Amino acid sequence: MRTARFLGSWLAGLTALSTGVLLFLWWLDFVLGAGAAGTPAVLLLWIAFGVNLLVWSLIGLLRLGDEAIHRVRGGGGAPARHRASVRRTDAARERVLVGTGGGTHRGQHVFATGGEAGVAGEWPGTDGRAAAAAAHQTISLAVVIPAHNEEPVIDGAIKSALRLFNRWDIYVVSDSSRDATADIAAETGVNVLELLTNRGKAGAIEAVIQEFDLTENYDGVVILDADTVLDENYVKGARRQLADPTVAAVAGFVVAEWKPQERSVVGRLISAYRDRLYWLLQYLIRFGQTWRFTSATFIVPGFASVYRSSVLKQLEINPKGLVIEDFNMTFEVHHKRLGRISMRPDTKAYSQDPFSLGDYTSQVRRWSLGFWQTVRRHGIWPSLFWFALFFYILEVVFVALALIATALVGLFVLLPMLTGSAVLGIDWYADSYATVTAVLPLSAIAVGLFVPDYILTCVIATVRRRPSYLFYGLFFLPVRLLDSWLTLRTIPQAWTARSDGRWKSPTRKALNS
Repeated sequence: MRTARFLGSWLAGLTALSTGVLLFLWWLDFVLGAGAAGTPAVLLLWIAFGVNLLVWSLIGLLRLGDEAIHRVRGGGGAPARHRASVRRTDAARERVLVGTGGGTHRGQHVFATGGEAGVAGEWPGTDGRAAAAAAHQTISLAVVIPAHNEEPVIDGAIKSALRLFNRWDIYVVSDSSRDATADIAAETGVNVLELLTNRGKAGAIEAVIQEFDLTENYDGVVILDADTVLDENYVKGARRQLADPTVAAVAGFVVAEWKPQERSVVGRLISAYRDRLYWLLQYLIRFGQTWRFTSATFIVPGFASVYRSSVLKQLEINPKGLVIEDFNMTFEVHHKRLGRISMRPDTKAYSQDPFSLGDYTSQVRRWSLGFWQTVRRHGIWPSLFWFALFFYILEVVFVALALIATALVGLFVLLPMLTGSAVLGIDWYADSYATVTAVLPLSAIAVGLFVPDYILTCVIATVRRRPSYLFYGLFFLPVRLLDSWLTLRTIPQAWTARSDGRWKSPTRKALNS
């Protein structure tokens, strides 16, 4: 059975690859021919792939070459790893909700002041003496999990973290949850802080860091979402990157959770679309942006990020009026020149994407609004970061406009087919139709927009060996149009909308860590 599944997955990958190659050759021939006929081929190429994708992919290749040379030379000049001692103060703390392990029943809590000191980062099954001997080579990390009404997933997120961290190094902050989030977290034995007033995610992070003095007691702080599941190599990868003293923060490498049996057709479409988006953004753009010579990425995703404590102390985590925190924290690192952002595929973590179109729309709107609000808050300053960001913003806005405009033109050209040519009896429409189709016929719009988008889907279906993506990819273009609309719509809102940071969790499904 396992052999059949293995062969089937590879066959699916080869099928997707063959489809993609054939479509690309056909599309390229069509676009070049359309360009000769007067159709704006450059515009179609730009909408399909973008300049940023090309430039940062090339820089990513340079990074691969640089790192290969570095490995061949034996990694000379690599900074030595260090570990600051973990300090626990005996001073009295505010009373916080702390789990007492599996022996308690839900609803029975013990109020205390956090766990004992220990060697941070010991893994289950590791010999204690070996861990102690290697302690000077480790970097101590605290894990913060802010949560608001996350009863279905909080247990899975904590179990995932417990595979890699000691329970006393995990801190859950329940932001005025109305469900059993705090109770479930308390039963696992980790540190739990329960806020009685809803402060929002950024406010919750700020509160738990201050309450437990985390930036004084640890070398770094890991911030996880309540639906995040960590890869088994996440901690190794994070520590390896933080060993470089120039690294201020480590961006987690997001992987979309793929559990089609638990999702509706729309839910699977969203998950497949996000998987493609994450792969393209991280491998083809952010990998180049986080090279040691560039450090131009504008986001350390809040779902699984790591900040050096000395850097975190200098960040304004919870400024007023922002809907999300991760864009702002990343801009703060760049603006205050606190170090560079690092990202590598060895810090994978799995995220649960929205299950419904409504939750997806709300999430994308919040992300887009948070980005524009952060741009407004920080303004422009001379730097490579802003040089790269300027051209990214320019392309995002113009491609969004071009994509929506081209789709509207396509709808305009499609009207005669939908109305049996009745609209051609209207003089102004007939004249406009003749003018538009002379430059941009319906076939050019359909092939120029849909085919390149679908080719990208074929690539991801090949990499993931998931033939179902070939079906869901047929509907990715409308999702891109929705993203474009939300991107443009939230630009003016960044100057008019204000937020107290309070959050509403989307529909969740229980995690299997």
